[in-house]
Amino acid sequence: MAEKYKDARYKNAKSEGKKITKLYDGNGLFLWVYEDGRKYWRMRYRMHGKEKLLSLGVYPTVSLSQAREQARAENTKIRNDIDPSIERRIKKQQSKEAALNNFEIVAREWYQKQVHTWVASHAKDVLRRLEANVFPYIGLQPISKIEAPELLNMIRVMEHRGAYDLAHRVLQVCGQVFRYGVVTGRCSRDPAADLKGALTPHKKKNQAAVKPEELPDLLKAIATYDTIGDRQTQLALQLLAHTFVRTNELISAKWSEFDLDDALWTVPAERMKKRNEHIVPLTNRVMEIIRELKIIAGDSRYCCLAAMLTNQLATTHCCMHCIAWGTKAK
Repeated sequence: MAEKYKDARYKNAKSEGKKITKLYDGNGLFLWVYEDGRKYWRMRYRMHGKEKLLSLGVYPTVSLSQAREQARAENTKIRNDIDPSIERRIKKQQSKEAALNNFEIVAREWYQKQVHTWVASHAKDVLRRLEANVFPYIGLQPISKIEAPELLNMIRVMEHRGAYDLAHRVLQVCGQVFRYGVVTGRCSRDPAADLKGALTPHKKKNQAAVKPEELPDLLKAIATYDTIGDRQTQLALQLLAHTFVRTNELISAKWSEFDLDDALWTVPAERMKKRNEHIVPLTNRVMEIIRELKIIAGDSRYCCLAAMLTNQLATTHCCMHCIAWGTKAK
């Protein structure tokens, strides 16, 4: 009955013409009633000889029984020489720091540290995988709070649609982000390592390659390629066979890179996988091919950039064998 009476007392409390009225409950707990009807739980306590005030919530969102329970818990801390106000400030600061160190922020910071060491295509792939498969699930979570089960749930989404190889690649990237978080003090461990053996096994397939005994047939196939394709693509295939550059290096090649007087092709460092300038010596046959490509290209500043060429060469990733036989690299 007394409990109900007291609860009704707080429910019906008014400021009675004062700006603030205080209704004391015991153990330092009291209700702060404003003139406009707002009500707040407060707790007064002393710590090291200094009187302090602690907020315990809004009434009636925080009920009388809840406020009393909070007051008992805080008094227990005080008896153990723990200042509730200082403890709250520490937790608030920790939460703020955690919010500023969510997975996406740390991942993008790691990405910026690494991107200058990658070729443009790989950098684009890494960022796309993070944005499409990781950030929507764990991006906003503090990196220090993410555990293995959350990562596994994220990976299962990819596996559910059959993207097993992607799942392995994404987890590998996440592991690098977590390790970066460890060394920069944002998290204490890499939970991605706990998923070893939990992912669906994926059997890697090597891209189609030309065996030594198949080389003559390959070159013959390229020589007759103009019967089913355009001349520029045929010449580009021959250029690949003679120079052994990557398809992206060929597709983006500019005329300014070729020095026919000294028979050299200088591929800029930004287009090379290891970011080192690459010098390609040119044979007489290669220079003949380049001169013919120059006629076909006309005013274009690119050597081999054509819609058909881009589609056929870029998707094969230097796999001329697949192009010659009309198959698609997997």
